[in-house]
Amino acid sequence: MTGGVGGSVIEVEGVSFSYGSTLALDGLSIEVPRGISFGLVGPNGAGKSTLIRLMVGLIGPQRGRVRVLGEPPRKVTGLVGYMPQLSALYNELSVWENVDFFARIYGLSQRGKRMECVEECVRLVGLWERRRDQILKLSGGMRQRVSLACGMVHRPRLLVLDEPTVGLDPELRVAFWEHFRKLTSEGVTLVVSSHTMDDAAHCDRLAFLRAGRVVAEGAPNELVASTGLAGATLEEAFLYFLRRGGAGG
Repeated sequence: MTGGVGGSVIEVEGVSFSYGSTLALDGLSIEVPRGISFGLVGPNGAGKSTLIRLMVGLIGPQRGRVRVLGEPPRKVTGLVGYMPQLSALYNELSVWENVDFFARIYGLSQRGKRMECVEECVRLVGLWERRRDQILKLSGGMRQRVSLACGMVHRPRLLVLDEPTVGLDPELRVAFWEHFRKLTSEGVTLVVSSHTMDDAAHCDRLAFLRAGRVVAEGAPNELVASTGLAGATLEEAFLYFLRRGGAGG
């Protein structure tokens, strides 16, 4: 595999993974260059969440190889931020207490530095005035923002986001993507799982997944152009490649 933009942050080579008799990933290979937003796009059951769990070291491949920052994922967990699809927040704790808890989990043991990072992230997601509120008192969109703060609090080199904008209103979705672009401009690499074309259109590069395989990969405009369809949208390109992949193309 080549180094990509400033070197590869993630290398997935010939990975397969099954849940019992259900094949989630089927010999899948992906390379994520440094300092970009990379979108994993596909319908439910395409393998997106399984691939993300492999990238962050929650599971290991049954066949093939995964490397993150040149190492097995479990060796670099302190350099990776993860925002899961399902909330991992503690409802009885406050916004501040949740973000502080994850800062400790990620190894920020020095109190002064940890407090600085927690405050920075809570302010960044616009919840400073609500920092003492329990999670159970927050709306769904606010909880998403807390989850993002928890994933970013240790200033990771790689941020992995599983369906980060689900349930967000359009204004919040725009705010999230503005911040994601700022992160990549600073050299952070983002991997974003989504099934919406709105998220996909914001990514620098995309991989379309179907039935555990990559059916197309490239920049959004490249994928649209490669369909050969006049005036095609990104959604039409996505459907084109999914149908072609399903036909064995």
